[in-house]
Amino acid sequence: MSLKAIADLAGVSASTVSRVLNDPDYRCKDSKTRDRIWDTAMKLNYKPNIAARNLRLGSNQTVPDSYYINVLVTRMDDSGADPFFTEILHSVETEIHKNMCILSKVWYISTFSDDKKCQSADISSMVNEIYEQSKGRADGLVIIGKCNAKVLKELHKRYNNIVSVNRNSTNYEIDEVICDGKKIATIATEYLTKLGHSRIGYIGACHNEARYKGFINVLQKHELDIDPEYIIETNQTEVEGYDAMAKLNKMSEPPTAIYCANDITAVGMIKYVNRHKSSYHPSIIASDDIELAGYITPMLTTVSLPKIEMGRFAISLLIDRIKGGHKSTTKIELEGKLVVRNSCYNIIDGDWT
Repeated sequence: MSLKAIADLAGVSASTVSRVLNDPDYRCKDSKTRDRIWDTAMKLNYKPNIAARNLRLGSNQTVPDSYYINVLVTRMDDSGADPFFTEILHSVETEIHKNMCILSKVWYISTFSDDKKCQSADISSMVNEIYEQSKGRADGLVIIGKCNAKVLKELHKRYNNIVSVNRNSTNYEIDEVICDGKKIATIATEYLTKLGHSRIGYIGACHNEARYKGFINVLQKHELDIDPEYIIETNQTEVEGYDAMAKLNKMSEPPTAIYCANDITAVGMIKYVNRHKSSYHPSIIASDDIELAGYITPMLTTVSLPKIEMGRFAISLLIDRIKGGHKSTTKIELEGKLVVRNSCYNIIDGDWT
């Protein structure tokens, strides 16, 4: 199967197909074009032509084993809900391609990240259904996002080879590449305390969530009040961030600073302030460093996660397990880094700059 065949079916040029398959940062003019190209590649069970690659690179690389790899994205039910997971998926897709493997299926199932929903859902049937959809083409599975412990056990009955890319550890249930959410939240919340803030809010998931635990730990460390009104549990979407800011804006004494568990929620909060021309401008910090974080006004201060490296290590770890290279459950931890922009201010200054 050639790049031209994908290009013809997707309605784009072969060069565009090549750029999308090989570069996780490549941006198409139409945001849906990338998804259409990968959907077409999956339908055709596309894998790179090693002979053509060798000719282009002047290499004599031998033909590697080719594996079918499935991807399960939790936390959201479609590809556009949270750019953080989409950006990790792009990295995973590219690494699958570079390793001469076949991306066979991608599922979006937010239920699997929600412990409360998993208590009442028929998890076994849901896992069986997605496995049957893979039609036996299932050498390995990549899980992107938090996954319920019961779901992990059910998935392990069907897949021998699984790797998780996450901010919440699976506690050595499976191989994982992690940027520890507790540490991420610590970096973000500590930054707010250094700016002199003492009334600090939290917007995001709370139940069994590493970032919430990190936030609480910092407040306790500095002996700051944990005000229940300042903690708003959300599903971490732009819409719920917008609604959370509307709620805070009505308070007589709202927090002067807010840690959002993810960037897209913070984007929703900033859009509320800008749209309503609100005089309430809290310091807002988040985590992920999605592309939009650097373009919104004010530009978002955040903790950057190494998304491309997370995807790269995940596929390397998964393929090594498939080949029998390691048998012990393995964790690779990467660090987040603070990126200071314009959405936070010293408490004495009192406004965005």
